[in-house]
Amino acid sequence: MEYLIGAGLALAVAVCATLSGFDRDRSFYPTILVVIASTYDLFAAIGGSREALAIDGLVMAGFVGLSVIGFRTNLWVVVAGLFAHGMLDLVHGHLISNPGVPVWWPAFCMTYDVAAAAYLGWLLVHPGKARLQAKRASLSAQFAGVP
Repeated sequence: MEYLIGAGLALAVAVCATLSGFDRDRSFYPTILVVIASTYDLFAAIGGSREALAIDGLVMAGFVGLSVIGFRTNLWVVVAGLFAHGMLDLVHGHLISNPGVPVWWPAFCMTYDVAAAAYLGWLLVHPGKARLQAKRASLSAQFAGVP
Protein backbone atom coordinates (compact mmCIF):
# COMPACT_ATOMS: atom_id res chain seq x y z
CA MET A 1 0.00 0.00 0.00
CA GLU A 2 2.86 2.39 0.78
CA TYR A 3 4.07 2.07 -2.81
CA LEU A 4 0.70 3.11 -4.19
CA ILE A 5 0.34 5.98 -1.74
CA GLY A 6 3.89 7.24 -2.41
CA ALA A 7 3.47 7.30 -6.18
CA GLY A 8 -0.07 8.66 -6.00
CA LEU A 9 0.85 11.44 -3.61
CA ALA A 10 3.89 12.46 -5.68
CA LEU A 11 1.81 12.66 -8.84
CA ALA A 12 -0.98 14.54 -7.06
CA VAL A 13 1.47 17.13 -5.72
CA ALA A 14 3.21 17.44 -9.10
CA VAL A 15 0.00 17.82 -11.11
CA CYS A 16 -1.32 20.34 -8.58
CA ALA A 17 1.95 22.26 -8.87
CA THR A 18 1.66 22.34 -12.65
CA LEU A 19 -2.01 23.30 -12.75
CA SER A 20 -1.59 26.02 -10.11
CA GLY A 21 1.63 27.31 -11.64
CA PHE A 22 3.73 26.62 -8.53
CA ASP A 23 6.30 24.79 -10.63
CA ARG A 24 6.77 27.70 -13.04
CA ASP A 25 9.54 28.81 -10.72
CA ARG A 26 12.54 26.58 -11.26
CA SER A 27 13.13 26.44 -7.50
CA PHE A 28 10.04 24.27 -6.89
CA TYR A 29 11.56 20.82 -7.51
CA PRO A 30 14.96 21.65 -5.97
CA THR A 31 13.04 22.66 -2.83
CA ILE A 32 11.12 19.38 -2.95
CA LEU A 33 14.47 17.55 -3.06
CA VAL A 34 15.74 19.46 0.00
CA VAL A 35 12.58 18.60 1.96
CA ILE A 36 12.75 14.95 0.91
CA ALA A 37 16.41 14.74 1.90
CA SER A 38 15.71 16.21 5.34
CA THR A 39 13.21 13.56 6.44
CA TYR A 40 15.80 11.03 7.61
CA ASP A 41 17.28 13.75 9.83
CA LEU A 42 13.85 14.31 11.32
CA PHE A 43 13.53 10.58 11.98
CA ALA A 44 16.99 10.51 13.60
CA ALA A 45 15.91 13.32 15.92
CA ILE A 46 12.66 11.49 16.73
CA GLY A 47 14.62 8.29 17.41
CA GLY A 48 17.12 10.15 19.58
CA SER A 49 20.13 8.92 17.62
CA ARG A 50 22.95 11.44 17.37
CA GLU A 51 24.97 9.05 15.23
CA ALA A 52 22.15 8.66 12.69
CA LEU A 53 21.59 12.43 12.76
CA ALA A 54 25.25 13.06 11.97
CA ILE A 55 25.41 10.51 9.15
CA ASP A 56 22.04 11.42 7.66
CA GLY A 57 23.00 15.10 7.98
CA LEU A 58 26.00 14.47 5.73
CA VAL A 59 23.80 12.60 3.26
CA MET A 60 21.29 15.44 3.33
CA ALA A 61 24.07 17.94 2.63
CA GLY A 62 24.91 16.00 -0.53
CA PHE A 63 21.33 16.15 -1.76
CA VAL A 64 21.06 19.84 -0.86
CA GLY A 65 24.20 20.35 -2.94
CA LEU A 66 22.59 18.53 -5.86
CA SER A 67 19.47 20.66 -5.55
CA VAL A 68 21.51 23.88 -5.61
CA ILE A 69 23.60 22.70 -8.57
CA GLY A 70 20.45 21.64 -10.42
CA PHE A 71 18.71 24.92 -9.66
CA ARG A 72 21.66 26.96 -10.90
CA THR A 73 22.58 24.86 -13.93
CA ASN A 74 20.17 22.22 -15.20
CA LEU A 75 17.03 20.70 -13.66
CA TRP A 76 18.11 17.29 -14.97
CA VAL A 77 20.49 17.28 -11.99
CA VAL A 78 17.41 17.52 -9.75
CA VAL A 79 15.78 14.64 -11.64
CA ALA A 80 18.92 12.60 -10.97
CA GLY A 81 18.92 13.70 -7.32
CA LEU A 82 15.30 12.67 -6.81
CA PHE A 83 15.94 9.32 -8.46
CA ALA A 84 19.16 8.81 -6.46
CA HIS A 85 17.31 9.52 -3.22
CA GLY A 86 14.76 6.90 -4.21
CA MET A 87 17.56 4.39 -4.69
CA LEU A 88 19.02 5.40 -1.33
CA ASP A 89 15.67 4.56 0.24
CA LEU A 90 16.12 0.98 -0.96
CA VAL A 91 19.36 0.54 0.99
CA HIS A 92 19.19 3.20 3.72
CA GLY A 93 18.30 0.75 6.48
CA HIS A 94 21.25 -1.47 5.54
CA LEU A 95 23.71 1.43 5.59
CA ILE A 96 22.52 3.64 8.44
CA SER A 97 20.86 2.54 11.65
CA ASN A 98 18.16 5.14 12.24
CA PRO A 99 15.69 4.04 14.95
CA GLY A 100 13.15 6.76 14.14
CA VAL A 101 12.40 5.59 10.59
CA PRO A 102 8.93 4.01 10.35
CA VAL A 103 8.88 0.53 8.81
CA TRP A 104 6.78 1.70 5.85
CA TRP A 105 8.82 4.87 5.12
CA PRO A 106 11.52 3.54 2.75
CA ALA A 107 8.98 2.03 0.35
CA PHE A 108 6.75 5.12 0.47
CA CYS A 109 9.65 7.54 0.01
CA MET A 110 11.25 5.48 -2.77
CA THR A 111 8.11 5.50 -4.87
CA TYR A 112 7.46 9.18 -4.11
CA ASP A 113 10.99 10.10 -5.17
CA VAL A 114 10.97 8.04 -8.36
CA ALA A 115 7.50 9.30 -9.37
CA ALA A 116 8.52 12.92 -8.72
CA ALA A 117 11.71 12.38 -10.76
CA ALA A 118 9.71 10.85 -13.61
CA TYR A 119 7.21 13.71 -13.63
CA LEU A 120 9.91 16.38 -13.59
CA GLY A 121 11.71 14.53 -16.37
CA TRP A 122 8.47 14.46 -18.36
CA LEU A 123 8.05 18.21 -17.80
CA LEU A 124 11.57 18.85 -19.06
CA VAL A 125 11.01 16.77 -22.19
CA HIS A 126 7.47 18.11 -22.85
CA PRO A 127 7.41 21.65 -21.42
CA GLY A 128 4.74 22.93 -23.79
CA LYS A 129 2.16 20.24 -22.98
CA ALA A 130 2.27 20.84 -19.23
CA ARG A 131 2.20 24.61 -19.61
CA LEU A 132 -0.71 24.40 -22.07
CA GLN A 133 -2.70 22.32 -19.58
CA ALA A 134 -1.90 24.79 -16.78
CA LYS A 135 -2.92 27.71 -19.01
CA ARG A 136 -6.22 26.00 -19.86
CA ALA A 137 -6.91 25.43 -16.16
CA SER A 138 -6.06 29.05 -15.43
CA LEU A 139 -8.39 30.29 -18.16
CA SER A 140 -11.17 28.04 -16.92
CA ALA A 141 -10.72 29.43 -13.42
CA GLN A 142 -10.81 33.01 -14.72
CA PHE A 143 -14.02 32.40 -16.63
CA ALA A 144 -15.51 30.78 -13.55
CA GLY A 145 -14.80 33.94 -11.57
CA VAL A 146 -11.87 32.54 -9.56
CA PRO A 147 -9.17 35.21 -9.04
